[in-house]
Amino acid sequence: MLKTLGYAALTASLMTATACAREDAQTSADAQVQRVAPESATQVQLSFAPIVREAAPAVVNVYSRRVIAQRSPFAGDPFFERFFGPQTREREVNSLGSGVIVDPTGIIVTNNHVVAGAQDLTVVLSDRREYEAELLLADERTDLAVLKIEANEDLPVLPYGQGSEAEVGDLVLAIGNPFGVGQTVTSGIVSALARTDVGITDYSFFIQTDAAVNPGNSGGALVDMDGALIGVNTAIFSRSGGSNGIGFAVPVDMVQTVVAAALSDGEIIRPWLGARLQPVDNDLAQSLGLLRPRGAIISELWPNGAAERAGLERGDVLVAVDGVDVNDEAGARFRFATRTIGDTADITVLRQGEEQTFVVEAMAAPGDEEGQRVDVSGQNPLRGAELIELSPAFNEENGIDPFERGLVVFSVQRRSAAAYFGFQPGDRVLSLQGEAMGTLDDLDRALDEFDGERQWPVIIERRGERYERTLTL
Repeated sequence: MLKTLGYAALTASLMTATACAREDAQTSADAQVQRVAPESATQVQLSFAPIVREAAPAVVNVYSRRVIAQRSPFAGDPFFERFFGPQTREREVNSLGSGVIVDPTGIIVTNNHVVAGAQDLTVVLSDRREYEAELLLADERTDLAVLKIEANEDLPVLPYGQGSEAEVGDLVLAIGNPFGVGQTVTSGIVSALARTDVGITDYSFFIQTDAAVNPGNSGGALVDMDGALIGVNTAIFSRSGGSNGIGFAVPVDMVQTVVAAALSDGEIIRPWLGARLQPVDNDLAQSLGLLRPRGAIISELWPNGAAERAGLERGDVLVAVDGVDVNDEAGARFRFATRTIGDTADITVLRQGEEQTFVVEAMAAPGDEEGQRVDVSGQNPLRGAELIELSPAFNEENGIDPFERGLVVFSVQRRSAAAYFGFQPGDRVLSLQGEAMGTLDDLDRALDEFDGERQWPVIIERRGERYERTLTL
């Protein structure tokens, strides 16, 4: 009996507890679904309008005009030109893009491809005022250009945002003039960051967004919810020519660098890290003892370059620049290139499994961007050729591997010894008379020592193929 009463009491207690738990759960659920009446007009009608009101006046339309010559297939034919006149006609080509006012004095940033080749540039403000624009700087490698207009008054500007603080999922607005229909605002989110495999510019590190971006949006603003500029819309991924929800914007970090260069001396000198990087894949991560693929390993250092001077070593795994994670050479290159010469950047690497941070000074790539050249003369098979010495500065400017060294044939005069022996622009001269040719000094020594010789053993490289010949004068 005592056992039976104990069991009954226990059962009753459990049933009571269960009922209470159910009541508490229902009360909690009611609290979660409870609706609260809006207390203001803003809460009644949530809208991007306040942001657009502040940002839109700083976004402009950019019209470019250029004249191109159309040559008829019969141009130059004396018969047709005698009876039908000149067979070359000029045609006017107009293009439309967008731009962003970033300085109240009339400084505007847009895309280089919007203004490339233009004879005349016109900027139309949001209030329909028109101004002729002066091109201060055009940088094909970042696809950015800087214009200036004289409005004789302070203009509305779009403040720079913190591009490095943008996160995937952040709400953004794209403002521009798609298809020439007039200023248009579209909304979306940041779809991805640090897109480096797009292949649009030399410094690929794009913000990807699903806000509708169409032709004519180029050079327009990508704006965050603080009404600040975080990117300049540059390109879309599309098979039809319309928006597929994949747009790319140049981050504001690079925009600031290009604008600063335009306002100083109009020349961009980009810092060069002086390190060749290889992405860390799964196999490489396992061999390095990493838990997952991360960063990019330093496979080569330029002697006395910025990275080597700072103490970086081959085999270090570069994982961040100024606290921003990077996973390939393009990402590290972009982050470092947003610095100005003389500034410093914090480079974080993994060395023997431990993170270390090095302060790297931003230095220009060694060498001459125009390239050191020489016109070869004398009694030798290269007479009549112009040779240029490769350097990181020249290579970077011309899309060549910065670590490539040596002498390259730049041009060949007609009816010269070099032309007779078949030298072509782009040939890389590796050896003359058994002497390695790495610099113009090497060439000068060889020509001085062997000038007038009849037999010239030569080794060249052409389109990746190596050729060895003995040339007879």
